Amino acid sequence: MAATMTVEVVSPEAVLYSGEGTMVITRTLGGGEIAFQPGHAPFLAALTENHTRVFLADGSVEDIAVHGGFVEVSGNKVSILSDSAEIGSSIDVARAQAAKERAEERLRHEHDAEAVSALGRANARLRAAGALTA
Repeated sequence: MAATMTVEVVSPEAVLYSGEGTMVITRTLGGGEIAFQPGHAPFLAALTENHTRVFLADGSVEDIAVHGGFVEVSGNKVSILSDSAEIGSSIDVARAQAAKERAEERLRHEHDAEAVSALGRANARLRAAGALTA
């Protein structure tokens, strides 16, 4: 059996995942994607909108859209404290696609930080739902 670590993904609304995992991949603000495996050195960083993946011991993956927050690694535990997050399987793909199109339309006319953030959230949701691969 693969080595595991405790993983928690929490938003103000709910505990989205709490259990064992073999690896977590998420995206830090200004730092790109980072992977954590059992025994990782202590780490703390801010997160950007992203598709976070929690790899489970049985080989399955829990896909989660994370919209900001922090990741902390301490001991053999990865904690993601998100401003907002959603399990990929519960995302309304049509709604996320419509939000993506609205944000892209706004950005065609002007560079707006709110529209950039909305586009990032929509892309994270679509990736977590498996509807956007690039």
